[in-house]
Amino acid sequence: MTRWVRCFWDEEAVWFYFELDNEGYVIRQVELREPGSKAVAAASLAEWQEARSAGRLAEYESVYGWTAEPPVSEWEGHDPQWLSAHEFEIVWSTARRQLQDRQRLRPT
Repeated sequence: MTRWVRCFWDEEAVWFYFELDNEGYVIRQVELREPGSKAVAAASLAEWQEARSAGRLAEYESVYGWTAEPPVSEWEGHDPQWLSAHEFEIVWSTARRQLQDRQRLRPT
């Protein structure tokens, strides 16, 4: 069963959004820095694995970041808030667009 959750990391002022599989492994992850909900990462485990296999991992991570590796189960004092798939998809698509736009504007 896929689940979606978000939590706030106060020390860094970052919202973490996770799409988790039934074992708690991260399928997709979004990080938004406050103030302004600036996208820091919007990574997909499947895309990350594909980029690694194709020898493009550095390129992928420079645009989208990476996902947490161990299963997410310990919230270390964070207050997780469960989301619907729709709520996660809105955050995911917005963050991906921000990161892709930022990449297009980078000087080559």
